[in-house]
Amino acid sequence: MTVPGRRSSTFTRLLRHGFTDPSAAERLLDSDELTPVRNDPVLLEALGATADPDLALLGLVRLLEAQPGPTARRELLDTLIAAKPLRDRLLGVLGASAALGDHLARHPRDWEALVTYEPRDLHPGVEEFERGLSEADDPVSLRVAYRRCLLSIAARDVCGTTDLAETAAELADLATATLRAALAIARAAAPEDAALCRLAVIAMGKCGGHELNYVSDVDVIFVGEALEGADEDKALRSATRLASHMMRICSETTVEGSIWPVDANLRPEGRNGPLVRTLSSHLAYYQRWAKTWEFQALLKARPVAGDIELGEEYVAALEPLVWKAAERENFVTDVQKMRRRVVENIPAAEIDRELKLGPGGLRDVEFAVQLLQLVHGRADAGLRSGTTLDALQALAAGGYVGRADAVQLDESYRFLRSMEHRIQLYRLRRTHLVPEDEADQRRIGRSLGLRVEPVAELNREWRRHAAVVRRLHEKLFYRPLLDAVAQLAPGEARLSPEAARERLVALGYNDPAAALRHLEALASGVTRKAAIQRTLLPVLLGWFADSADPDAGLLNFRKVSDALGKTPWYLRLLRDEGAAAENLARVLSAGRLAPDLLMRAPEAVALLGDGDGGGLAPRGREHLEQEILAAVRRAENAQQAVTAARGVRRRELFRTAAADIVGSYGTETQPAEADEGALVDRVGAAISDLTAATLAGTLRAVVREGWGDTLPTRFAIIGMGRFGGHELGYGSDADVLFVHEPPEGADERVAADAAGKVVSEMRRLLQIPSADPPLLIDADLRPEGKSGPPVRTLKSYEAYYRRWSLVWESQALLRAEPVAGDAELGRRFVELIDPLRYPAEGLGEDAVREIRRLKARMESERMPRGADPKLHTKLGPGGLSDVEWTVQLLQLQHGWAEPGLRTTRTREALAAACAAELISTENAAILDEAWVLATRVRNAVMLVRGRAGDTFPSDGRELAAVGRYLGYGDGHVGDMLDAYRRSARRARAVMEELFYGA
Repeated sequence: MTVPGRRSSTFTRLLRHGFTDPSAAERLLDSDELTPVRNDPVLLEALGATADPDLALLGLVRLLEAQPGPTARRELLDTLIAAKPLRDRLLGVLGASAALGDHLARHPRDWEALVTYEPRDLHPGVEEFERGLSEADDPVSLRVAYRRCLLSIAARDVCGTTDLAETAAELADLATATLRAALAIARAAAPEDAALCRLAVIAMGKCGGHELNYVSDVDVIFVGEALEGADEDKALRSATRLASHMMRICSETTVEGSIWPVDANLRPEGRNGPLVRTLSSHLAYYQRWAKTWEFQALLKARPVAGDIELGEEYVAALEPLVWKAAERENFVTDVQKMRRRVVENIPAAEIDRELKLGPGGLRDVEFAVQLLQLVHGRADAGLRSGTTLDALQALAAGGYVGRADAVQLDESYRFLRSMEHRIQLYRLRRTHLVPEDEADQRRIGRSLGLRVEPVAELNREWRRHAAVVRRLHEKLFYRPLLDAVAQLAPGEARLSPEAARERLVALGYNDPAAALRHLEALASGVTRKAAIQRTLLPVLLGWFADSADPDAGLLNFRKVSDALGKTPWYLRLLRDEGAAAENLARVLSAGRLAPDLLMRAPEAVALLGDGDGGGLAPRGREHLEQEILAAVRRAENAQQAVTAARGVRRRELFRTAAADIVGSYGTETQPAEADEGALVDRVGAAISDLTAATLAGTLRAVVREGWGDTLPTRFAIIGMGRFGGHELGYGSDADVLFVHEPPEGADERVAADAAGKVVSEMRRLLQIPSADPPLLIDADLRPEGKSGPPVRTLKSYEAYYRRWSLVWESQALLRAEPVAGDAELGRRFVELIDPLRYPAEGLGEDAVREIRRLKARMESERMPRGADPKLHTKLGPGGLSDVEWTVQLLQLQHGWAEPGLRTTRTREALAAACAAELISTENAAILDEAWVLATRVRNAVMLVRGRAGDTFPSDGRELAAVGRYLGYGDGHVGDMLDAYRRSARRARAVMEELFYGA
């Protein structure tokens, strides 16, 4: 008798043996069925050794209850206690699979399939499984026989009699036997169809690769031919009926459930193509229409059922095409597309639990191995295995993959596949998601031998192996390239020069010979520098290959490394600071502008790091101005001072460009910036602030050299156009007006001469040829344009605007904002022009007509000859000009009454017009989207080409690089151009309604 409040000794023993619900287990042990063995220590020990003792005990009681009588029950119990092999197998299965427990409860004599323990039973093949299915003559009996065979596979698996590869091979062999049995049933049901045709079933995917899961679609392709004397069309229809029936026999749900879906979607044309084709039809398709992924799928093609001779003819006919796939013109684009496509379709909520498709998942290993097979298998027949682990071993033996990498990848792949097997085995359901329930994770962990803290250990091991795969699957492509050029271990198998060139071409490098020279220069030798490079380069090369121009990325990296390689911090930064190396790879391969800026001062690499001294966040105007003015004070003369200011400008342009590239591309840990408008605003504000600070420093340097501390006139610089609107791009000039005001009683001629000299000297110093990009000052928006004086007094501006000002000048003044010089004078200039740009009661009809006339004239006269108007981001329909003139007309008409419209910034004014209900929310969004996209295109063109442009590049690589910046993957340039045209077309329609009143 148990004392109240004290646990029984059985309860404690059950806890010790791994039961999570000892009370329920006690009740089950007390059931009549277990009376004869209730106190047998062997049973309890055996239950405690299973993945889930509670599940195993429940399954055992159900199995005993299902026995046809006491004699059968006693036979089972006696055998269970006396025969350790049966005990381990039966309880192991019951503790790992609720679905097989259900099967045993429905078919209580099937436990006898686990009694046999002969040598041939340890590793059965197709022949043994065919015998096990031989009595099945309908779909229901086939399912029962299939489950009985599956029972024995699972038993050997959970007991450790077979390893992962052997279990996967057995599952594939069982699938082969099942397909043959299903086809036999289909042929028996339609002998008239069978008499007309030859039908071969080709296994694809994991079944074809001899590495099947417990529950997986069985991918197949059907090949049919007419028997001698039969009409081909009739024969193909007969073959199609047989194939369809065979698929239904396996896939449909009956009282015994289903076996698995048979999927024929890998066939030519997929679901849209005929289910059965002749061999010549297959061959014609693959020769003319097939895509790279279809040849990749054929790596695993294996005839398994039906007419095996026809199946072997199919494989022999297509095999040469498979090994020529890497020579295809679009191979690189297809490969890069496939590499990115895998993760994109996973729901965000599931990506962290995905064993197969997530980062560091099974697909990473399988894809990497298959790609290397396609690249090198054409010259090395030893690589032509459909089984992932066999192919990986062959790649390592041939030097195509580093041996240590292959060992680690093999271990991680086996662990992740074992997890997948245990997850699927529980309910016999097709899934690749790690369950969130702790009880499920505990069962999986225990089934894999993790017994101390199964949940914690499982998650730790899973994350560790996923990290190994994530780290190695990219290096798998590149480390052998370094071994080939470094030649550090004589006698080791390594890539031949030709194989290295083939791999580089397959990964997107246009000039593999030059790439190998760069790698040799970077990684050869026994120095610490070379050793660190060999650690970094496998990952960097993958990031370069992910760009539109891998060759440029590698060349630029060599240049930076040559310039900084001897500095103690450079390689340490890339090795130790997580973001630095990836940021550098993105920047160096995204186009010409950022690398050009970096090459002029390579130490700016430090900005790419995580540390406090770096960072890509833009610096505010106040900090920039303080730094530049401090440099000006230290300089000996104006030219030296402006050189220092331009150096700061170059560095900050690099910081801005790098942040823009990283934000647009995203990194492995940080996705691309979702708010494209915010990206545009950051770039515009950063470059505008930098330009203002540079002008302030240049003005201080010129005044100090020519006049000491005080200029004989007050002087201010007014930003205009994109500069005044805080919307400068990488290639923008600085549009300005210069204004001065002599002090009271001063000689006006002396003051005017001084102001003129300041303007002339500032322009000269900012354009002196040097390593730094010039800053071009454009004052053409001044009164009288190029015919007028470059600088005027405030009174002269007032007199001109009062007497001669035209409506286009009022429009231009909408963007006027003081940027440097005398702040008070700048403020008074703004007071002077406000009545012009925000006229009381708005514009008259004549002024509106004049603005519309000017816009129409500009559209017809200023478009460059030969340019496609629909793709011209500035002057084309729906481009920047359309949006800005529409917004500016609203400002001129309503700015006097709506304070929110009194801003120099386009997007801000557009939002204010929407808030004031001058434009609908929908139309405002259309104009904003078009303006942001056009601005991003212009920024992208400058980043990619290194020179400004208002339309998309014509060069294919440059166009692809613009696409990558805008978020379009390889092969989607057409989508990018269509999206731009669509956005511009919608914006033009809104513009014509609001601006022209159409």
